Amino acid sequence: MKVTPLAISGMLLIEPKVFGDERGFFFESFNQRAFNEATGLELSFVQDNHSKSAKNVLRGLHYQLPPRAQGKLVRVISGEVFDVAVDIRQGSPSFGQWIGELLSSENKRQLWIPAGLAHGFLVLSESAEFLYKTTDYYAPECERCILWSDPDLAITWPLQGNPLLAAKDAQGAAFKTLI
Repeated sequence: MKVTPLAISGMLLIEPKVFGDERGFFFESFNQRAFNEATGLELSFVQDNHSKSAKNVLRGLHYQLPPRAQGKLVRVISGEVFDVAVDIRQGSPSFGQWIGELLSSENKRQLWIPAGLAHGFLVLSESAEFLYKTTDYYAPECERCILWSDPDLAITWPLQGNPLLAAKDAQGAAFKTLI
């Protein structure tokens, strides 16, 4: 696998080795030993999540507070999304910065999003199935959401019209409340 560090400290773009021919393809979507060796991280994943969303659905920007903060390893198995992570770690040199990457079933890219980052994605295809492994369990009492359209973050979402949002995402908190 190819691992590329991104501009936000701790964030990684992971590109697996894909073996394909006229029959289709094969790749290891996750191998703990290979992941640890390639990233230098020693993590335990405790939960796998799978969502399916229609075109223009925007989910996020979600995070969990300590002590239940989650690191996430994310990928798309059907369709295409614009995936975003925002650094909300107080004192981080990249605090308030965001990174967006296209993840798709075609490119098979994955993102490692460390704990302390908010995460969201916008579905660009007719639908998308999204998988993510987490380093801690879902804890609703620790869950928070930053408004996806917060002007202080100025995320350049590749929108086609208005996004489809869950009520909690439409009412996310302002980024400046974290400062």
